[in-house]
Amino acid sequence: MTLSLTVSDEVRALAPGFTHVAVEAHGLTNGPSTEASSRLLDEAAHRLAVRLDGRAPHEDPHMAAWRETYTAFGSKPSRTRNSAEALARRALSEAGLPRVNVLVDLYNAISVAHLIPVGGEDIDHVRGGMRLVRARGDEDFVTVAGGEETVEHPDPGEVIWRDDTGVTCRRWNWRQGPRTRLTERTVSGIFLLESLAPMPVAEAESAAAELAALLEKFSPGADITVHRPVVTGCD
Repeated sequence: MTLSLTVSDEVRALAPGFTHVAVEAHGLTNGPSTEASSRLLDEAAHRLAVRLDGRAPHEDPHMAAWRETYTAFGSKPSRTRNSAEALARRALSEAGLPRVNVLVDLYNAISVAHLIPVGGEDIDHVRGGMRLVRARGDEDFVTVAGGEETVEHPDPGEVIWRDDTGVTCRRWNWRQGPRTRLTERTVSGIFLLESLAPMPVAEAESAAAELAALLEKFSPGADITVHRPVVTGCD
């Protein structure tokens, strides 16, 4: 893997059933949402409705596990939902899923269909490796509020993804910073599929394989690799 991904021992202790599968892709072609990517989102919403069979997203066992984990590191899961639950709620609402760009549409479709948090980062904007850690509280998270760039800081003990520059995603997979987002200029990306027990590892791997196939379909000739997680500690 050209980009290193590490998970701290503190995070492993907090969520021993955590697994992440990475899909690394180079030579991608991105652009505005298309009829094809939009159709995938509609199909994902239908798959989600069948999967839930009338239940609310938070009643799914996997989403319930994420809520418990969010509570364990001090976040309120009914206010700051994990990315999969937030997308699922939108998918089932009258507004439906947002159309962002082709690459984001693809991974959002996989997230909704499989009820698994999925994030995408532009490798060319990540500095050093990516690390999943518990925050000290003084790390910089550069975001946009009211149309203006602003710097926030995570709560001490909050689970964050970060690189050498600062925080790339707050509250594990709640809010991504704009610096590493996938844009229409993105050509290399890393896609992270994050699961907790009781979701079987095989299901997370199946979702990753489906995402890899979609990336190959929408970016013919791209170099795409699915990586099983390597469990290592980090500072």
